Amino acid sequence: MSGVLDAHIHLWELDRVELPWFRPGLGLPETVRLADLAAAAAPLAASPTPVPGPGPGPLTGAIAVQAGASRAEALWLTGMCDPLLAGAVVQYDPADPDGWAVSLVGGPARGMRVAVPDRRADLADVAGLDAACERVAAADGVVEFLVRAEQLDGVAAVLARHPRTRFVLCHLGLGAGDPDVAWERGLRAVAALPNAWAKLSGIATAGDQDGSRLRTAVDVALDAFGIHRLLFGSDWPMSARVAPYPELVRRIGAALPPLTAEAAQGFWGGTARVLYRL
Repeated sequence: MSGVLDAHIHLWELDRVELPWFRPGLGLPETVRLADLAAAAAPLAASPTPVPGPGPGPLTGAIAVQAGASRAEALWLTGMCDPLLAGAVVQYDPADPDGWAVSLVGGPARGMRVAVPDRRADLADVAGLDAACERVAAADGVVEFLVRAEQLDGVAAVLARHPRTRFVLCHLGLGAGDPDVAWERGLRAVAALPNAWAKLSGIATAGDQDGSRLRTAVDVALDAFGIHRLLFGSDWPMSARVAPYPELVRRIGAALPPLTAEAAQGFWGGTARVLYRL
């Protein structure tokens, strides 16, 4: 194993960048730096994490996904120089569809996330989306989607319209929701497109004490995508409210079947390295 490349983390410093959604009571720190991530993940290097098949190894890199949606924050994030930061994904702003977010992809950003869980199910009200997908493809970048389960059919339609664009579904389009029949149908519609990948990120919940909910979601995702189109992402530091970093890795690993060395290397980082051109 070459170590873990975490495909989904967040960073912020509230004295430098503004996050409109941040408020006291969320259980999150006001400053989240790469050094904090390194400290949280340090036990992975100290002792092997027990998972079926080859272990994931220590954390060797991470992809930071922009937590807010401002240009200033994107420039701050993509301007970081740290060996632990493998790449950055900036946030698409539908109010500025031809602006800064798309222009950063292919330069300091490896991809662009379309975070629109508050929009229509068919995503028809996301301005400039089709043009942005084509521009990201031309820049050899990745388009990510953060959506609710009811929007998965809309995501599948976007993927079908842009076959040369690489797409990644954050949190399996599920997050903390219930892995029900409607979600599964939508996820399979997305997975049926060959230009779709998905992150096993943001799906562990504090109430899932026996891991049955997580296993259900992972089983569906494995059957729909196959292990070679799935990526590990922690959603740290959001995930720290559910479990410490090594425990989260253990829970995700325990929800997977035993993997071959090749499949394990891909899931824990190799697939992300290829997909994001790292």
